[in-house]
Amino acid sequence: MNAQPKDTRYEDAYAATVAGGDADGAGGGTGTHHVLVLGAGYAGMSAAVQLGARVGRRQNVRVTLVNAQERFTERLRLHMTATGQQLAELSIPELLEGTGARFVRGWVTAVDADARTVRIDDDRVLHYDTLVYGLGSVADLGAVAGVEEHAYTLNSPEDAAALADRLARLTKGNGGSGSGSGTVVVVGSGLTGIESAAEIAERHPGLDVVLLGRREPGDTMTPKAAAYLRAALGRLGVTVRSGVEVVEVLPGAVELAGGERLPADAVLWTSGTRVSPLAAAAGLAVDERGRVLTDAALRSVSHPEVYAVGDAAAIRQGYGVMHGTCQGGMPTGVHAAVSIVRTLKGKAPRPFRFGYYHTPVSLGRNDAVVQFTRPDDSPRRIHLTGRTAARYKEVVSAAPWPTYGRMKKMPASGAVWPRGGRFTRNGAVR
Repeated sequence: MNAQPKDTRYEDAYAATVAGGDADGAGGGTGTHHVLVLGAGYAGMSAAVQLGARVGRRQNVRVTLVNAQERFTERLRLHMTATGQQLAELSIPELLEGTGARFVRGWVTAVDADARTVRIDDDRVLHYDTLVYGLGSVADLGAVAGVEEHAYTLNSPEDAAALADRLARLTKGNGGSGSGSGTVVVVGSGLTGIESAAEIAERHPGLDVVLLGRREPGDTMTPKAAAYLRAALGRLGVTVRSGVEVVEVLPGAVELAGGERLPADAVLWTSGTRVSPLAAAAGLAVDERGRVLTDAALRSVSHPEVYAVGDAAAIRQGYGVMHGTCQGGMPTGVHAAVSIVRTLKGKAPRPFRFGYYHTPVSLGRNDAVVQFTRPDDSPRRIHLTGRTAARYKEVVSAAPWPTYGRMKKMPASGAVWPRGGRFTRNGAVR
């Protein structure tokens, strides 16, 4: 992937802002404080926009966002890309315009937390005074034999587009008559697996879609909401098999624990995630999954000049460690930015608190379930279904981009989210 031609427009802009002609310098006696944000996912983008809007125009602070692509990836919609639907082209540099924050396109290949440097594309080194680490998570391709070789993922728009191409070829059939058929196996009965199976079944009704997982789909919802979800999958023709474990993905099949093999013309893997090994390799303190361990203000417990946000961080609240979602990721990015600004002013950062409030699940384009939750993510009695829920889900999926736009004009607007009340207070029962 690093073989792509490099667009240096934004790197040149970064170089031009650094005093003394040191294109990759930080500090160096210039009095400039350099903040690097790694990763332009929902959390990293929130941090960069907040920082840019709050301090990006100050001469003594430089904010730089590093990401592998110029296009913002709507991870909430990748199951749509996987079925051939076209999404909007969202430009990261365009969103940063007017904030004073700079953009550097490139792959982060190494972080040296002691030297405070980041290596980009193996051929460039950027220095920082403060780092926001938001490289996020992807599907765990090494969890089961054969996944990397024979399964599709939703790790990127390119991966999703590859699956869309495969599904289109299956639907058209060998003779291009449109009468083709085949079996698509979706592994993982979490939210991504459910949404993907429903979307594929709706867009490609000639294909047999099988959803496999250890858990029952919707098992974190109330019984009524879960029943609606499973009935909707049934109406779409999705075959659900719960309580099963895939032990190997083979060419044209998946093997279950116990030896059973299910034929599969395409396999989509959505079971389990992993984070980048860069944090551990950098010497940052991490948990058993490689996520950066943070203090209450989202700073690394081993390197307090590093803030970790989104899926890359193991953020403990009163109810336990947060799980990766957009609704929680964006507040972590905003909080990190606000904390950095407070630190630059000589103030102590405040503790981060967040409480969940909903679980929206799309079931194709015109159906959905929205389960409202308590701050600890346990289900409340109230939920939405049908077209009302589908409209709600669309508003949620479309919300991040205009939210970033508002934060450019009114940074404080991004700092409003549910704090979780007693569920997140210090000393709350875990």
